[in-house]
Amino acid sequence: MTRHFGPTKNIGTFYPPQRVLMGPGPSDTHPRVLAAMARPTLGHLDPVFTDMMEELKSLLRYAFQTSNLLTFPVSGPGSVGMEMCFVNMVNPGDKVIVCRNGVFGGRMIENVQRCGGTAVVVEDKWGAPVDPQKVEDALKQNPDAKIVAFVHAETSTGALSDARTLCEIAHRHNCLTIVDTVTSLGGSPVKVDDWKIDAIYSGSQKCLSCPPGLSPISFSERVVDLVKSRKTKVQSWFMDLNLLFGYWGSTRTYHHTAPTNALYALHESLLMLYEEGLEHSWARHQRNHEALKAGFETLGMEYLVEENSRLPQLNSVHVPQGIDEKEVRRRLLVDYSLEIGAGLGDFAGKIWRFGLMGYSSRMENVMLCLGALEAVLSDMGMKIEQGAAEAAAHQAYAAHPLPVESKKTAKAA
Repeated sequence: MTRHFGPTKNIGTFYPPQRVLMGPGPSDTHPRVLAAMARPTLGHLDPVFTDMMEELKSLLRYAFQTSNLLTFPVSGPGSVGMEMCFVNMVNPGDKVIVCRNGVFGGRMIENVQRCGGTAVVVEDKWGAPVDPQKVEDALKQNPDAKIVAFVHAETSTGALSDARTLCEIAHRHNCLTIVDTVTSLGGSPVKVDDWKIDAIYSGSQKCLSCPPGLSPISFSERVVDLVKSRKTKVQSWFMDLNLLFGYWGSTRTYHHTAPTNALYALHESLLMLYEEGLEHSWARHQRNHEALKAGFETLGMEYLVEENSRLPQLNSVHVPQGIDEKEVRRRLLVDYSLEIGAGLGDFAGKIWRFGLMGYSSRMENVMLCLGALEAVLSDMGMKIEQGAAEAAAHQAYAAHPLPVESKKTAKAA
């Protein structure tokens, strides 16, 4: 009997629909970045490509605001960047203070456990920032702790924690820090050197306007010394920094086949961030957040996170009473090609998450979103004053003008 392994239907070239991505990630990819990905593929040890790698590292240092030599993108999503920090820094038996105020703090706990460490969990309410006093208390109760790990911008809720203060507390107790900035890098202030962050990771697909698949990371000299002095091998061969020193350092020793075209894309996205200027990018994200918030308030939608801890690029709002949240998301996707995010964990079915990240953080997206919500919610029985949300957003834009100068305009001048 002949066996057939081919597909059961006719398959042609895949052409994805054009969406507006306003969920928790990925965000829209900038056309310049898409064009960069289409350039000729080079070998990952080609001297021209390795020159580009050096430029990429310098651009990443700018994005992270650090002089750390060990700053580079990991081949893999933000989850790989997270694992790289933990598998290199946590030895069996180490005690790690882990802050959990959402889904991604929970993933940190699992990483500690898989490395054979002991996680001392500092719990905070989902939607609230990490409480510095709780971290201080945990460190006093656990003077043998080696590391403090926390999420700067919790993607599951939109809460922003005070990274500077948390790092200060950790260092006072002789602990290293691991910080998740997957959703904050490029959209909110992240200052590795000023805040004395030891290990930090992010993702390419959020505020960097790049496709998913790369995880920018940076390590201080304290971490480099720690890794080099390990008495046991890092449990992951692929993520062992001792091996990656050669590839991303000066010797260019073969380690793995790097995703060359994806790295072109990240190079272009970081170049665009440098041209815009970090402070300008932060202001742009804040301005679009203020406009979206004004529209939401007009629609009677309430935020999950208190205003002083609210992440501008990830807006979590409660689903209005009596509204089918899944149907709203379906209608937005089908009728407007607009993607928003659902709640996770305890907030599943209770909140929506609206992303304003990177290239998605634009005035036209804010207006599309508010107009679409007005139409869909009105159809579902909510009393809506048509056009009021968009009018409120326009007023917010007028009240929050962007700074004129960016890196690009400054150079031109």
